Amino acid sequence: MYVLMGANGNITAKAAQGLLGQGGKVRVIGRNAANLKGLERAGAELAIGDGLDADFLSQAFKGATAVYAMIPPDYASPDFRAYQNRIGEAIARAAADSGVRRLVNLSSGGAQLADGTGPIAGLYDQEQRLNRISGLDVVHLRPGYFFENHLHAAGLIKALGVYPSMEKSQTPIAMIATQDIAAVVARELQAPVQPGRQRVLHLRADRLYSQQDAASILGAAIGKPDLRHVQADPAQAKAGMVAHGFSQNVADLFEEMAAAISDGRIIAGFDDATTETTPTRLEDFAPVFAAAYSAL
Repeated sequence: MYVLMGANGNITAKAAQGLLGQGGKVRVIGRNAANLKGLERAGAELAIGDGLDADFLSQAFKGATAVYAMIPPDYASPDFRAYQNRIGEAIARAAADSGVRRLVNLSSGGAQLADGTGPIAGLYDQEQRLNRISGLDVVHLRPGYFFENHLHAAGLIKALGVYPSMEKSQTPIAMIATQDIAAVVARELQAPVQPGRQRVLHLRADRLYSQQDAASILGAAIGKPDLRHVQADPAQAKAGMVAHGFSQNVADLFEEMAAAISDGRIIAGFDDATTETTPTRLEDFAPVFAAAYSAL
């Protein structure tokens, strides 16, 4: 039995479908059963409840061969780091109480740093919590910037004719497709248990991309081969985020994360032997972006 949190997300749904396709027994955790009907039809068992409830999570984790855990985003939270701590503590308590032997934790590139990285610092904290659970075999997946994040810029590109974001235009960034993360999640859930093992695995595509690289590749896919990336003014970018439902606190954390990406602190963790490169390139993702852009 493989138990996966975050069933509405890109990674979890793909990993669950992969495991089910291999004949695995899967339980997915979510808050809304209606949103999980597709996975239920595919054969997944549903556990419906609140991820902040450690008792609920403990019951959902029971009997698991392995658990995939992640902190779902709540970008409207007025104190995002406090929210991360609450759900992170619930996950850790549930893992300890339920007797889970192997846990695959979704972390992030940059989680080697305790602070100064915006929301990623909360994932540093979560890695430390899980490492303190006696006997747990845990692997922390630290992927790069999701290709899917570029989809959020489609509307701005259409309106402004440039790709604005708070990162510097030419800084190399580790990026990755969520389908490739999902494949690693499914693989790691099925790996043999080694009690007490603690491992970190960085994940990225086989080349680095700057935001200008992304603008050029995605621009070519939408008929704008000369599309430029521009580094957005943080005040303006954050005002736009708040207008779309982000809390001011989350917007401020994203500014901090963008600065950490821009000055190279995030990419530094990908320079060692814990990095695995994945097959999908941004060029392969570009048609997905083009379809989303055309639908606007």
